[in-house]
Amino acid sequence: MTARRSAAELLARHRAVLPSWLALNYEQPIELAAGKGCRVVDGEGREYLDFFAGILTNMLGYGVPEVTEAISAQADTGVLHTSTLYLIRSQVELAERIVALSGIPDAKVFFTSSGTEANEAALLLTTSARRSNQVLALRNSYHGRSYAAMGVTGNRGWSASSLSPLSVSYVMNGYRYRSPFGHLSDADYCRAAADDLREVLLTTTSGDVACMIAEPVQGVGGFVVPPDGFFRALKEVLDEHGIPFVSDEVQTGWGRTGETFWGISAHDVVPDAMTFAKGLGNGLSIGGVVARADLMDGLTANSISTFGGNPLSTRGALATLDYLQRHDLQANARAVGGRLLAMLRQVGAEAPVVGEVRGKGLMIGIELVEPRTTIPSPAAAARAMEATKRGGLLVGKGGLYGNVLRIAPPLTLTGDEADEGLEILRAALAEASGAA
Repeated sequence: MTARRSAAELLARHRAVLPSWLALNYEQPIELAAGKGCRVVDGEGREYLDFFAGILTNMLGYGVPEVTEAISAQADTGVLHTSTLYLIRSQVELAERIVALSGIPDAKVFFTSSGTEANEAALLLTTSARRSNQVLALRNSYHGRSYAAMGVTGNRGWSASSLSPLSVSYVMNGYRYRSPFGHLSDADYCRAAADDLREVLLTTTSGDVACMIAEPVQGVGGFVVPPDGFFRALKEVLDEHGIPFVSDEVQTGWGRTGETFWGISAHDVVPDAMTFAKGLGNGLSIGGVVARADLMDGLTANSISTFGGNPLSTRGALATLDYLQRHDLQANARAVGGRLLAMLRQVGAEAPVVGEVRGKGLMIGIELVEPRTTIPSPAAAARAMEATKRGGLLVGKGGLYGNVLRIAPPLTLTGDEADEGLEILRAALAEASGAA
Protein backbone atom coordinates (compact mmCIF):
# COMPACT_ATOMS: atom_id res chain seq x y z
CA MET A 1 0.00 0.00 0.00
CA THR A 2 1.43 3.41 -0.93
CA ALA A 3 1.79 6.20 1.60
CA ARG A 4 -0.91 8.24 -0.17
CA ARG A 5 -3.34 5.31 -0.11
CA SER A 6 -2.47 4.87 3.55
CA ALA A 7 -3.32 8.55 4.25
CA ALA A 8 -6.59 8.20 2.34
CA GLU A 9 -7.39 5.05 4.27
CA LEU A 10 -6.70 6.78 7.58
CA LEU A 11 -9.03 9.64 6.60
CA ALA A 12 -11.78 7.16 5.70
CA ARG A 13 -11.35 5.39 9.04
CA HIS A 14 -11.40 8.78 10.82
CA ARG A 15 -14.70 9.73 9.20
CA ALA A 16 -16.23 6.36 10.01
CA VAL A 17 -15.64 6.49 13.77
CA LEU A 18 -15.20 10.18 14.69
CA PRO A 19 -17.89 12.90 14.61
CA SER A 20 -18.55 14.85 11.44
CA TRP A 21 -18.16 18.14 13.32
CA LEU A 22 -14.55 17.37 14.28
CA ALA A 23 -12.73 19.85 12.05
CA LEU A 24 -9.78 18.89 9.85
CA ASN A 25 -7.46 21.25 8.00
CA TYR A 26 -6.99 21.03 4.23
CA GLU A 27 -8.86 19.37 1.38
CA GLN A 28 -6.57 16.37 1.87
CA PRO A 29 -5.86 16.26 5.63
CA ILE A 30 -2.40 15.20 6.73
CA GLU A 31 -1.01 13.13 9.58
CA LEU A 32 1.95 14.63 11.42
CA ALA A 33 4.30 11.73 12.07
CA ALA A 34 7.53 13.32 13.34
CA GLY A 35 9.00 16.67 14.28
CA LYS A 36 12.15 18.50 15.30
CA GLY A 37 12.45 22.14 16.24
CA CYS A 38 9.91 24.15 14.22
CA ARG A 39 9.56 21.49 11.53
CA VAL A 40 7.27 18.49 11.18
CA VAL A 41 7.06 15.56 8.76
CA ASP A 42 3.77 14.10 7.56
CA GLY A 43 2.88 10.46 7.02
CA GLU A 44 4.04 10.67 3.41
CA GLY A 45 7.48 11.94 4.41
CA ARG A 46 6.96 15.56 3.39
CA GLU A 47 8.49 18.24 5.62
CA TYR A 48 6.74 21.45 6.70
CA LEU A 49 7.72 24.54 8.63
CA ASP A 50 5.11 24.76 11.38
CA PHE A 51 3.62 28.22 11.92
CA PHE A 52 0.71 27.02 14.06
CA ALA A 53 2.38 24.83 16.71
CA GLY A 54 -0.52 22.49 17.38
CA ILE A 55 -2.81 25.49 17.96
CA LEU A 56 -0.17 27.36 19.99
CA THR A 57 0.58 24.30 22.11
CA ASN A 58 4.05 23.17 21.01
CA MET A 59 5.51 26.34 22.47
CA LEU A 60 9.13 25.13 22.33
CA GLY A 61 8.71 23.20 19.10
CA TYR A 62 9.25 19.48 18.67
CA GLY A 63 11.77 17.00 20.02
CA VAL A 64 13.17 19.24 22.78
CA PRO A 65 15.70 17.04 24.65
CA GLU A 66 15.23 18.72 28.04
CA VAL A 67 11.49 18.12 27.98
CA THR A 68 11.82 14.59 26.62
CA GLU A 69 14.36 13.73 29.31
CA ALA A 70 12.11 15.07 32.08
CA ILE A 71 9.16 13.03 30.82
CA SER A 72 11.33 9.93 30.43
CA ALA A 73 12.73 10.30 33.95
CA GLN A 74 9.21 10.47 35.37
CA ALA A 75 8.09 7.53 33.24
CA ASP A 76 11.06 5.53 34.51
CA THR A 77 9.69 5.80 38.06
CA GLY A 78 6.59 3.91 36.91
CA VAL A 79 4.38 6.58 38.49
CA LEU A 80 2.50 8.36 35.69
CA HIS A 81 -0.69 9.02 37.59
CA THR A 82 -1.83 9.19 41.21
CA SER A 83 -4.78 11.66 41.27
CA THR A 84 -4.83 14.66 43.59
CA LEU A 85 -5.79 12.47 46.55
CA TYR A 86 -2.03 12.08 47.03
CA LEU A 87 0.74 14.63 47.37
CA ILE A 88 2.47 15.29 44.04
CA ARG A 89 5.84 16.99 44.40
CA SER A 90 6.04 18.30 40.82
CA GLN A 91 2.50 19.67 41.09
CA VAL A 92 3.45 21.70 44.18
CA GLU A 93 6.67 22.93 42.55
CA LEU A 94 4.85 23.99 39.38
CA ALA A 95 2.11 25.75 41.36
CA GLU A 96 4.76 27.69 43.29
CA ARG A 97 6.34 28.83 40.03
CA ILE A 98 3.03 29.91 38.51
CA VAL A 99 1.96 31.78 41.65
CA ALA A 100 5.22 33.72 41.58
CA LEU A 101 4.83 34.53 37.88
CA SER A 102 1.14 35.47 38.07
CA GLY A 103 1.46 38.74 39.97
CA ILE A 104 -1.82 37.91 41.74
CA PRO A 105 -1.37 38.53 45.47
CA ASP A 106 -1.81 35.54 47.78
CA ALA A 107 -2.67 33.28 44.83
CA LYS A 108 -3.35 29.57 44.61
CA VAL A 109 -3.48 27.17 41.63
CA PHE A 110 -5.84 24.41 40.56
CA PHE A 111 -4.66 22.18 37.72
CA THR A 112 -6.84 20.72 34.98
CA SER A 113 -6.25 18.78 31.78
CA SER A 114 -7.21 21.48 29.24
CA GLY A 115 -8.02 25.13 28.71
CA THR A 116 -11.71 24.37 28.41
CA GLU A 117 -11.67 22.67 31.79
CA ALA A 118 -9.66 25.56 33.24
CA ASN A 119 -12.31 28.06 32.13
CA GLU A 120 -15.03 25.83 33.57
CA ALA A 121 -13.17 25.87 36.90
CA ALA A 122 -12.84 29.67 36.85
CA LEU A 123 -16.56 30.03 36.16
CA LEU A 124 -17.30 27.64 39.02
CA LEU A 125 -15.12 29.63 41.43
CA THR A 126 -16.61 33.02 40.55
CA THR A 127 -20.25 31.99 40.29
CA SER A 128 -19.97 30.22 43.66
CA ALA A 129 -18.25 33.19 45.29
CA ARG A 130 -20.77 35.70 43.98
CA ARG A 131 -23.81 33.41 44.26
CA SER A 132 -24.77 34.43 40.73
CA ASN A 133 -24.99 32.77 37.33
CA GLN A 134 -24.58 36.07 35.44
CA VAL A 135 -21.38 36.38 33.43
CA LEU A 136 -19.96 39.09 31.20
CA ALA A 137 -18.03 38.06 28.10
CA LEU A 138 -16.78 39.75 24.94
CA ARG A 139 -18.29 39.48 21.49
CA ASN A 140 -16.23 37.31 19.14
CA SER A 141 -14.75 35.38 22.10
CA TYR A 142 -13.92 31.70 22.46
CA HIS A 143 -13.51 29.93 25.79
CA GLY A 144 -13.84 26.21 25.03
CA ARG A 145 -16.05 23.40 23.79
CA SER A 146 -17.78 22.32 27.03
CA TYR A 147 -21.32 23.25 28.01
CA ALA A 148 -20.66 26.29 30.20
CA ALA A 149 -17.53 27.41 28.30
CA MET A 150 -19.50 27.29 25.06
CA GLY A 151 -22.21 29.28 26.81
CA VAL A 152 -19.83 32.23 27.29
CA THR A 153 -18.35 31.97 23.79
CA GLY A 154 -19.36 34.99 21.74
CA ASN A 155 -18.50 33.53 18.33
CA ARG A 156 -21.40 31.78 16.63
CA GLY A 157 -19.08 29.58 14.58
CA TRP A 158 -18.00 27.82 17.78
CA SER A 159 -21.17 28.03 19.85
CA ALA A 160 -23.14 24.94 18.91
CA SER A 161 -25.93 25.52 21.42
CA SER A 162 -27.74 28.54 22.80
CA LEU A 163 -28.59 26.54 25.91
CA SER A 164 -26.39 27.33 28.91
CA PRO A 165 -26.51 27.17 32.71
CA LEU A 166 -25.29 30.78 32.71
CA SER A 167 -26.90 34.11 31.94
CA VAL A 168 -24.42 35.84 29.63
CA SER A 169 -24.20 39.47 28.52
CA TYR A 170 -21.74 40.31 25.76
CA VAL A 171 -19.85 43.58 25.66
CA MET A 172 -17.76 45.42 23.11
CA ASN A 173 -14.45 43.78 22.19
CA GLY A 174 -11.22 45.01 20.61
CA TYR A 175 -12.04 44.03 17.02
CA ARG A 176 -11.49 47.48 15.56
CA TYR A 177 -11.33 46.42 11.91
CA ARG A 178 -15.06 45.69 11.87
CA SER A 179 -16.18 47.98 14.70
CA PRO A 180 -18.35 51.07 14.14
CA PHE A 181 -15.94 52.70 16.61
CA GLY A 182 -12.81 51.59 14.74
CA HIS A 183 -12.06 55.14 13.59
CA LEU A 184 -11.59 56.38 17.15
CA SER A 185 -8.23 56.99 18.74
CA ASP A 186 -6.96 54.32 21.14
CA ALA A 187 -7.99 56.37 24.17
CA ASP A 188 -11.46 57.14 22.78
CA TYR A 189 -11.97 53.51 21.76
CA CYS A 190 -11.18 52.36 25.31
CA ARG A 191 -13.59 54.96 26.71
CA ALA A 192 -16.31 53.77 24.31
CA ALA A 193 -15.80 50.19 25.51
CA ALA A 194 -16.06 51.27 29.14
CA ASP A 195 -19.24 53.20 28.37
CA ASP A 196 -20.67 50.14 26.62
CA LEU A 197 -19.87 47.98 29.65
CA ARG A 198 -21.67 50.41 31.96
CA GLU A 199 -24.69 50.35 29.63
CA VAL A 200 -24.70 46.53 29.51
CA LEU A 201 -24.56 46.34 33.32
CA LEU A 202 -27.40 48.84 33.60
CA THR A 203 -29.71 47.29 31.02
CA THR A 204 -29.05 43.55 30.75
CA THR A 205 -28.03 42.36 34.23
CA SER A 206 -29.82 42.09 37.54
CA GLY A 207 -28.17 41.77 40.92
CA ASP A 208 -24.55 40.76 41.34
CA VAL A 209 -22.58 39.65 38.29
CA ALA A 210 -20.30 36.66 38.89
CA CYS A 211 -17.40 37.79 36.69
CA MET A 212 -16.16 39.02 33.38
CA ILE A 213 -14.08 36.53 31.38
CA ALA A 214 -12.00 37.75 28.46
CA GLU A 215 -9.04 36.82 26.24
CA PRO A 216 -6.41 39.60 26.12
CA VAL A 217 -6.01 38.71 22.43
CA GLN A 218 -8.94 36.84 20.94
CA GLY A 219 -7.43 33.66 19.53
CA VAL A 220 -10.07 31.68 17.66
CA GLY A 221 -11.70 35.03 16.89
CA GLY A 222 -8.80 35.82 14.55
CA PHE A 223 -5.98 37.12 16.79
CA VAL A 224 -7.89 40.31 17.53
CA VAL A 225 -5.64 42.74 19.44
CA PRO A 226 -7.30 45.58 21.38
CA PRO A 227 -5.38 48.79 22.09
CA ASP A 228 -3.21 48.71 25.20
CA GLY A 229 -5.26 50.03 28.11
CA PHE A 230 -8.50 48.52 26.81
CA PHE A 231 -8.86 46.13 29.73
CA ARG A 232 -7.72 48.70 32.26
CA ALA A 233 -10.71 50.81 31.21
CA LEU A 234 -13.03 47.81 31.61
CA LYS A 235 -11.45 46.77 34.91
CA GLU A 236 -12.13 50.20 36.39
CA VAL A 237 -15.84 49.69 35.69
CA LEU A 238 -15.77 46.16 37.08
CA ASP A 239 -14.09 47.39 40.25
CA GLU A 240 -16.85 49.95 40.75
CA HIS A 241 -19.27 47.00 41.02
CA GLY A 242 -16.95 44.54 42.77
CA ILE A 243 -17.05 42.16 39.78
CA PRO A 244 -14.09 39.77 39.49
CA PHE A 245 -12.11 39.72 36.25
CA VAL A 246 -10.88 36.44 34.74
CA SER A 247 -8.18 36.66 32.08
CA ASP A 248 -8.23 33.70 29.69
CA GLU A 249 -4.51 33.27 28.99
CA VAL A 250 -4.83 29.87 27.31
CA GLN A 251 -3.39 31.25 24.07
CA THR A 252 -1.69 34.48 25.21
CA GLY A 253 0.24 33.23 28.24
CA TRP A 254 3.91 32.30 28.70
CA GLY A 255 5.38 35.23 26.75
CA ARG A 256 3.82 34.54 23.36
CA THR A 257 2.80 38.17 22.85
CA GLY A 258 6.42 39.23 23.35
CA GLU A 259 5.93 42.46 25.25
CA THR A 260 4.69 40.82 28.46
CA PHE A 261 4.66 37.37 30.02
CA TRP A 262 0.85 37.40 30.29
CA GLY A 263 -1.30 39.02 27.64
CA ILE A 264 -3.27 41.00 30.20
CA SER A 265 -0.13 42.70 31.54
CA ALA A 266 -0.05 44.95 28.46
CA HIS A 267 -3.07 46.69 29.97
CA ASP A 268 -1.55 47.35 33.40
CA VAL A 269 -4.14 45.05 34.98
CA VAL A 270 -3.78 42.35 37.62
CA PRO A 271 -6.80 40.05 37.19
CA ASP A 272 -8.55 38.22 40.00
CA ALA A 273 -7.95 34.93 38.20
CA MET A 274 -6.14 33.68 35.12
CA THR A 275 -6.67 30.48 33.19
CA PHE A 276 -3.83 28.78 31.33
CA ALA A 277 -3.08 25.67 29.25
CA LYS A 278 -1.63 24.92 25.79
CA GLY A 279 2.01 26.05 25.69
CA LEU A 280 2.81 25.11 29.29
CA GLY A 281 2.76 21.41 28.44
CA ASN A 282 4.53 21.69 25.06
CA GLY A 283 2.22 18.91 23.86
CA LEU A 284 1.32 17.35 27.19
CA SER A 285 -2.23 17.77 28.44
CA ILE A 286 -2.26 20.39 31.18
CA GLY A 287 -4.24 23.49 32.12
CA GLY A 288 -5.32 25.33 35.22
CA VAL A 289 -6.48 28.38 37.11
CA VAL A 290 -4.39 30.71 39.24
CA ALA A 291 -6.59 32.93 41.40
CA ARG A 292 -6.85 34.94 44.57
CA ALA A 293 -6.83 32.60 47.55
CA ASP A 294 -10.27 33.75 48.73
CA LEU A 295 -11.73 32.77 45.35
CA MET A 296 -9.85 29.48 45.18
CA ASP A 297 -10.71 28.48 48.75
CA GLY A 298 -14.34 29.57 48.45
CA LEU A 299 -15.79 26.18 47.47
CA THR A 300 -17.48 24.41 50.36
CA ALA A 301 -17.83 20.95 48.80
CA ASN A 302 -15.10 18.37 48.37
CA SER A 303 -13.43 18.15 44.99
CA ILE A 304 -10.47 16.49 43.29
CA SER A 305 -8.94 16.37 39.83
CA THR A 306 -8.35 12.86 38.56
CA PHE A 307 -5.86 13.81 35.86
CA GLY A 308 -5.17 17.51 36.54
CA GLY A 309 -1.67 18.08 37.86
CA ASN A 310 -0.59 14.47 37.36
CA PRO A 311 3.12 13.67 37.84
CA LEU A 312 3.91 13.20 34.14
CA SER A 313 2.33 16.42 32.86
CA THR A 314 3.61 18.61 35.71
CA ARG A 315 7.15 17.26 35.40
CA GLY A 316 7.08 17.99 31.67
CA ALA A 317 5.57 21.44 32.30
CA LEU A 318 8.36 22.30 34.76
CA ALA A 319 10.93 21.38 32.12
CA THR A 320 9.06 23.47 29.55
CA LEU A 321 8.93 26.48 31.87
CA ASP A 322 12.63 26.07 32.71
CA TYR A 323 13.54 26.04 29.01
CA LEU A 324 11.27 29.00 28.23
CA GLN A 325 12.83 31.20 30.91
CA ARG A 326 16.42 30.04 30.51
CA HIS A 327 16.36 30.86 26.78
CA ASP A 328 14.26 34.03 27.26
CA LEU A 329 11.78 33.00 24.60
CA GLN A 330 9.57 35.95 25.46
CA ALA A 331 12.31 38.23 24.13
CA ASN A 332 12.61 36.03 21.04
CA ALA A 333 8.86 36.28 20.45
CA ARG A 334 9.09 40.06 20.72
CA ALA A 335 12.06 40.39 18.35
CA VAL A 336 11.29 37.74 15.73
CA GLY A 337 7.53 38.28 15.97
CA GLY A 338 7.83 42.06 15.66
CA ARG A 339 9.98 41.73 12.58
CA LEU A 340 7.68 39.13 11.03
CA LEU A 341 4.63 41.30 11.71
CA ALA A 342 6.24 44.33 10.07
CA MET A 343 7.23 42.32 7.00
CA LEU A 344 3.80 40.71 6.72
CA ARG A 345 2.23 44.16 6.74
CA GLN A 346 4.42 45.05 3.76
CA VAL A 347 3.34 41.84 2.03
CA GLY A 348 -0.29 42.54 2.90
CA ALA A 349 -0.12 45.98 1.31
CA GLU A 350 0.76 44.28 -1.98
CA ALA A 351 -2.03 41.66 -1.85
CA PRO A 352 -5.54 42.85 -2.76
CA VAL A 353 -7.18 40.14 -0.62
CA VAL A 354 -5.49 41.26 2.62
CA GLY A 355 -7.74 43.52 4.66
CA GLU A 356 -5.62 43.76 7.79
CA VAL A 357 -2.49 42.28 9.34
CA ARG A 358 -2.49 42.47 13.15
CA GLY A 359 -0.85 40.84 16.11
CA LYS A 360 1.64 40.89 18.95
CA GLY A 361 4.79 38.85 19.27
CA LEU A 362 4.38 35.45 17.63
CA MET A 363 0.59 35.74 17.47
CA ILE A 364 -0.32 37.25 14.11
CA GLY A 365 -3.59 37.35 12.16
CA ILE A 366 -4.02 38.05 8.44
CA GLU A 367 -7.64 38.94 7.63
CA LEU A 368 -8.62 38.10 4.06
CA VAL A 369 -11.35 39.94 2.17
CA GLU A 370 -12.79 40.23 -1.30
CA PRO A 371 -10.20 42.22 -3.28
CA ARG A 372 -9.97 45.86 -2.22
CA THR A 373 -13.07 45.66 0.00
CA THR A 374 -13.76 44.82 3.64
CA ILE A 375 -16.10 41.92 2.77
CA PRO A 376 -14.87 38.77 4.52
CA SER A 377 -13.53 36.08 2.17
CA PRO A 378 -13.37 32.62 3.73
CA ALA A 379 -12.75 31.30 0.22
CA ALA A 380 -9.54 33.34 -0.06
CA ALA A 381 -8.43 32.03 3.33
CA ALA A 382 -9.05 28.45 2.20
CA ARG A 383 -7.07 29.04 -1.00
CA ALA A 384 -4.22 30.61 0.92
CA MET A 385 -4.09 27.71 3.36
CA GLU A 386 -3.89 25.18 0.56
CA ALA A 387 -1.17 27.24 -1.11
CA THR A 388 0.92 27.46 2.07
CA LYS A 389 0.60 23.71 2.52
CA ARG A 390 1.85 23.12 -1.03
CA GLY A 391 4.71 25.49 -0.24
CA GLY A 392 5.69 23.54 2.85
CA LEU A 393 4.20 25.78 5.57
CA LEU A 394 1.44 25.00 8.10
CA VAL A 395 -0.76 27.85 9.33
CA GLY A 396 -4.10 28.03 11.13
CA LYS A 397 -7.42 29.67 10.33
CA GLY A 398 -10.02 31.44 12.44
CA GLY A 399 -12.15 34.53 12.79
CA LEU A 400 -15.91 34.90 13.00
CA TYR A 401 -16.16 34.32 9.25
CA GLY A 402 -13.32 31.79 8.90
CA ASN A 403 -11.35 34.34 6.88
CA VAL A 404 -8.30 34.95 9.07
CA LEU A 405 -4.97 33.15 8.69
CA ARG A 406 -3.51 32.52 12.14
CA ILE A 407 0.28 32.64 12.46
CA ALA A 408 1.60 31.27 15.76
CA PRO A 409 4.89 29.38 15.45
CA PRO A 410 6.85 27.89 18.34
CA LEU A 411 8.56 30.61 20.39
CA THR A 412 11.91 29.15 19.32
CA LEU A 413 11.39 30.37 15.74
CA THR A 414 14.59 31.81 14.24
CA GLY A 415 14.94 34.82 11.99
CA ASP A 416 15.87 32.60 9.06
CA GLU A 417 12.78 30.43 9.61
CA ALA A 418 10.63 33.56 9.80
CA ASP A 419 12.04 34.71 6.46
CA GLU A 420 11.40 31.28 4.94
CA GLY A 421 7.79 31.27 6.11
CA LEU A 422 7.31 34.84 4.95
CA GLU A 423 8.23 33.98 1.37
CA ILE A 424 5.78 31.06 1.34
CA LEU A 425 3.07 33.34 2.71
CA ARG A 426 3.92 36.01 0.13
CA ALA A 427 3.44 33.50 -2.69
CA ALA A 428 0.26 32.07 -1.16
CA LEU A 429 -1.35 35.50 -0.74
CA ALA A 430 -0.41 36.43 -4.30
CA GLU A 431 -2.00 33.19 -5.51
CA ALA A 432 -5.14 33.80 -3.44
CA SER A 433 -5.35 37.35 -4.82
CA GLY A 434 -4.94 36.17 -8.39
CA ALA A 435 -7.69 33.59 -8.04
CA ALA A 436 -10.14 36.02 -6.47
